[in-house]
Amino acid sequence: MKRRYGSDRGQVAVEFTGMVPVVLGTVILLWQAALVGYTYALAGNAADVGARVGTVSGDGACQAAARGSVSGAWTVTASCGGGGADLYTASVTLNVPVLFPGLDIPVQVEGHAAVAWEGER
Repeated sequence: MKRRYGSDRGQVAVEFTGMVPVVLGTVILLWQAALVGYTYALAGNAADVGARVGTVSGDGACQAAARGSVSGAWTVTASCGGGGADLYTASVTLNVPVLFPGLDIPVQVEGHAAVAWEGER
């Protein structure tokens, strides 16, 4: 049997080794994009929950409800108060995690909500 010059033996292993960083990088970027989107969804939901509770029970309950609706892995800052004559507003700020919740970058996401007054002012 003659050996050919330039045999392609091992080519699949070389190509696989070269593509692993590209595939892993793509997966990491997609995961990070999903975390950013999820953080936006959490901030909006927390603001909604806080505003609904705040119309009935006041600012302290609003902040507690907003913080309680988000997992402890996210850093939550909530502010609540009257947004005008007919609306009660809540704003929630969350830090965006890097790769997994708990490791935050200094990028913040805000969620805002306004609900019609239901309780006494």
